[in-house]
Amino acid sequence: MPGDGFRVLPGERLPTDGVVRSGESAVDEALLSGEPLPVEKAPGDAVTGGTINQTGVLDCAVTHVGEDTTLARIARLVEEAQGSKAQAQRLADRVSAVFVPVIIVGALAVFLARYLGLAAEPGALLRALIPAVTVLVIACPCALGLATPTAIMVAVGRAARRGILVRDAQTLERAHEVTLVVLDKTGTITEGRPAVVDFSPQGDTSEEATRELLDAVAAVESRSEHPIGRALCAYAESRGATPGEVTAFLARAGFGVEGQVAGRRVVLGTRDLLLAEGADQAALDEAEGPAVPGHAPVYAMLDGAVRGVFGVSDRIKPGAADAVARLKAAGIEVVMLTGDQGAVAAAIAAAVGITDYRAEVHPEDKAQIVNELKGQGWVVAVAGDGINDAPALAAADVGIAMGGGAAVAIEAAPITLGRGDLHGVADALALSRHTLRIIKQNLAFSLAYNLVAVPLAAAGVMTAHGPMIGSAAMALSSLSVIANSLRLRSTRL
Repeated sequence: MPGDGFRVLPGERLPTDGVVRSGESAVDEALLSGEPLPVEKAPGDAVTGGTINQTGVLDCAVTHVGEDTTLARIARLVEEAQGSKAQAQRLADRVSAVFVPVIIVGALAVFLARYLGLAAEPGALLRALIPAVTVLVIACPCALGLATPTAIMVAVGRAARRGILVRDAQTLERAHEVTLVVLDKTGTITEGRPAVVDFSPQGDTSEEATRELLDAVAAVESRSEHPIGRALCAYAESRGATPGEVTAFLARAGFGVEGQVAGRRVVLGTRDLLLAEGADQAALDEAEGPAVPGHAPVYAMLDGAVRGVFGVSDRIKPGAADAVARLKAAGIEVVMLTGDQGAVAAAIAAAVGITDYRAEVHPEDKAQIVNELKGQGWVVAVAGDGINDAPALAAADVGIAMGGGAAVAIEAAPITLGRGDLHGVADALALSRHTLRIIKQNLAFSLAYNLVAVPLAAAGVMTAHGPMIGSAAMALSSLSVIANSLRLRSTRL
């Protein structure tokens, strides 16, 4: 009940929403915010049910339970958005609704006109019936009925071979109208896990000194369970570092770590930690210069001297910038939404060529932003991978879930990208445009065939073998539609 207390140990998932009473820890909130870097929590900070405590023990007080929790509110948003989505009507159905009655009435008119005109002649009934039957045979809407499903079937198969799973035909038809794509940052544009993306050694920058520093970093961070610590350790080892023995290891929640390696004192962490441990402020100011904007800096101190700064961030997926360029070249606007800080969002957006981005966006606000964009006249597609993206995916005209994302995100989106890279978004939209072009060509083929053949049949130009000739022509029209649809298998996206 609200007001009750609960304790969360390292590695445990928080059972409900609350506020920290005592203790300090880093909490993985990627479930909600989508951001890979854990958030430091201290007394007075709010915590959310479903997130994972990582490094320390937290004593918390319950604030919300059941349907009042953040996760429950997100689930309601998904349900409401899915319930409000209208089903698209097939283009061929609209045409057939008019075409079929017109042909039936036309065939009856041909029969009556010929029969009344030939009533006094022998065989008038048969001579009037053959043209009417020929009209019906020629106008049998087989080609019209095949125009859409054959193109959709081939397109869905082509999409599957490229790792794009389309839930229904209506989605593929709707996607060609998309004019704006909203991209989540973490897990969509970026890989979704912290990594060292920049390293600037300070002081002695010789190869030997750098190797000595990386050995110390690998040794100390090998004892840390923090995601940033694991990223630093992985980076150092990728540079050939060999972790040594660590003594006097100490983790400072929210600040960094320290320890003794081969008798030398190593401190890794924030600027405040190093200042508290006696680092020279001028040396820290100098180390800040090479740091890349938008990356979280981790400073390294060896025996009281600042020896380097690591830039830790979420690495951009290969090809993300090219995919964004493809979308823009197709005349589609691109917007990035993220719960991350403004500086980080600006750096990522600039790196992939996005000019319109929104930072520090809460999960509940993403769906609202999508609805606002739709209200401005945009046809919106949303690509995301997390629970925090699910309401926006459901609210979008076309939702695209990145493969490997949260199950609720995949459930909310009618398109899923198995490969999980942004080129899949561009491919899906391009395939939709090609598919609608093929459908329109198929409809044009079938209608043009009828516009030519039906008047000839009605005028009695065809002989007594008119129904057979009409059947052959009808089959050829259907084959032309199928052959045209099969062109989608080799269309360049």
